[in-house]
Amino acid sequence: MAHFNICFYERAIRRERVFKDRSNPLEVLSEKELLEKLRFPRHAIQELAIDLEEHLRPETLRNFSISPLLQVCLALRFFATGCFINTAADLIGVHKSTASRIIHRVACALSGRLPLYPTDVSTLNKVKADFFNIAGFPNVVGAIDGTHIRIQAPSTHEPLFVNRKGYHSINVQAICDAKLRVLNCVARWPGSTHDSRILVNSRIHDAFERGELQGVLLGDSGYPLKPWLLTPFLNPVSVPQARYNTAHTKTRNVIERCFGVLKRRFHCLHAELKMKPEKVCNIICACVVLHNMANLPMKCWSLILTGPLLCTTAILRSKSRTQTGSSPFGELYTMLTSNM
Repeated sequence: MAHFNICFYERAIRRERVFKDRSNPLEVLSEKELLEKLRFPRHAIQELAIDLEEHLRPETLRNFSISPLLQVCLALRFFATGCFINTAADLIGVHKSTASRIIHRVACALSGRLPLYPTDVSTLNKVKADFFNIAGFPNVVGAIDGTHIRIQAPSTHEPLFVNRKGYHSINVQAICDAKLRVLNCVARWPGSTHDSRILVNSRIHDAFERGELQGVLLGDSGYPLKPWLLTPFLNPVSVPQARYNTAHTKTRNVIERCFGVLKRRFHCLHAELKMKPEKVCNIICACVVLHNMANLPMKCWSLILTGPLLCTTAILRSKSRTQTGSSPFGELYTMLTSNM
């Protein structure tokens, strides 16, 4: 009985809060190490932290609040390596729960800056010229495809996230230009969804159908053939058809290389993300924004980071016409099961 009272008394005493010494990676790591571990040079990380300060600034300076610069460094470390959250937390010396909140906060701040598809004639003409220089394919304004981002099995609607390869994933649709810059991204559908269904329920599909966008997209045989979406011949029977397929393959190959560069630059997309699907969608879109920034000179970053906020969360960025609820996955489950 005495032993029980002692144990109860020790548990009743509030444990003293311990604040670890936090280190600034920019003061410790060399320029080469920053590129290896955070994917951006020193001045670029500082500029990124300044641009996101409005969204990352702590509400109070009490309790050793974490500066926007350290928050950006921690999130970049996680995006770049795909390591466990507690490993990323060790970079600046915080607890893994704090690191998880920081990663989500930075991802939301970045995902709201997803690119809008260009509509001005001069930009589209430049995109068409870049594609034409690859293999002589005219009037191309983008290459479209989908890629799977592996995730941990979710606790709800788990079967919907199993893709055709047998693992759980988010199916991400992207359109890129010839310079490997992502022009449009839809990251909100579970892995079992077909690429063509994602396209039909996206805003970019409606824009092309209404004639708001001029030009053609190049897609693989998984997409339907449309006046604005060209796919290859499945069984070419003539020389012109074979030449068309060759030019189509060479030109559309940029989207495959874009996915490869994106996943190797931000290894969290290549490994398995052990988070809820909603948070994974935000991280995917954040990595897309960072990927576009890495492909642009710093003087153009303000066009991405200081523009109007496109949405509050990435999963709502390219919502379909049928989505009305706050959770796209709950709405998706209802929609899929009702059409079976």
